[in-house]
Amino acid sequence: MTVSISQTAQATRRLTQTEAIVEAIAQEMRRDPRVFMIGQDVGEFGGSLQGSKGLTEEFGPKRIREAPISESAMVGAAIGAALFGRRPIVEVSFGEFLPAAMNQLINQAPNLHYMTGGSASVPVVIRTRVGDGPYGGHPQDYSVWFAYVPGLKVVMPGTPADAKGLMLAAIRDENPVLYVEPMSLAHGPREEVTAGDLLVPIGKARVAREGTDLTIVTIGSTVPVALRAAALLADEGVEAEVVDLRSLAPLDADTIVASVRKTGGLVTVHESWVSYGIGAEVAALCAERALEDLLAPVKRVGTKPVPVPSGAVRRHALPTAEEVVIAARELLAGSAK
Repeated sequence: MTVSISQTAQATRRLTQTEAIVEAIAQEMRRDPRVFMIGQDVGEFGGSLQGSKGLTEEFGPKRIREAPISESAMVGAAIGAALFGRRPIVEVSFGEFLPAAMNQLINQAPNLHYMTGGSASVPVVIRTRVGDGPYGGHPQDYSVWFAYVPGLKVVMPGTPADAKGLMLAAIRDENPVLYVEPMSLAHGPREEVTAGDLLVPIGKARVAREGTDLTIVTIGSTVPVALRAAALLADEGVEAEVVDLRSLAPLDADTIVASVRKTGGLVTVHESWVSYGIGAEVAALCAERALEDLLAPVKRVGTKPVPVPSGAVRRHALPTAEEVVIAARELLAGSAK
């Protein structure tokens, strides 16, 4: 039996990340008539990686709006709609295309509330996809660029439940939110997702695994990588705590620092490049607030410093659970000296 979007909103189901996001968008569109979606191929085609499947059938072309191939026009139109009381979700199919809307994303959306003395709000969600995945194309991850910009929130889910909860929170937020989907999780393992409201607060990390011997801080596609590494370390008698950031901006400093103070060690891992990545910001944060608790230098794991390649070569560039385990062993060896 085919289950409609409206039916799925009434029942708890095992969903993929993409299904959970579509469910969140549908629920908010039913709840709030101001919400609409705009992007390339979001209508009858069903969106990139089926990211809007079923939405145009329920809500029609006035609320699921097809756009020309112009990221700057799409984001600009969404900002204008937000300023006039709508709550748009604008889809930039892949993160590699975000630079085509850089003026809107950097100079307009994050600044207008400040520049108007608080009289204007820009409740717009910019949705995009990054990293390795079933599609195979457009894998570069530039998310951390945007975490640098005051006034712009940046979130990245690592589970289907968080994918739904963060999308609901992003749509309801009064500020612009860059919602980044890891492509490797798009059609990944299904997990239980609560029906109805499932708000995940933006800027609040979660402890995905409790531990005592070191902390692994991660986000997005490397949450499963970190959990696999923690399981391998447990076989060696090492209990690693895994912290899933969920948000690049704002960053949950308190949860990170509390974990590092408890364990005394820090390994960071993310799919983007190591240099200047979110792991560097986490390391700096812990140097400022938990230096006396660190028993060894911080270890960082991420993608090799090359454009993410295609084909069989790609796996050699991306971070693995084994690399996280090696980093953890080196950290623990250093703390024992």
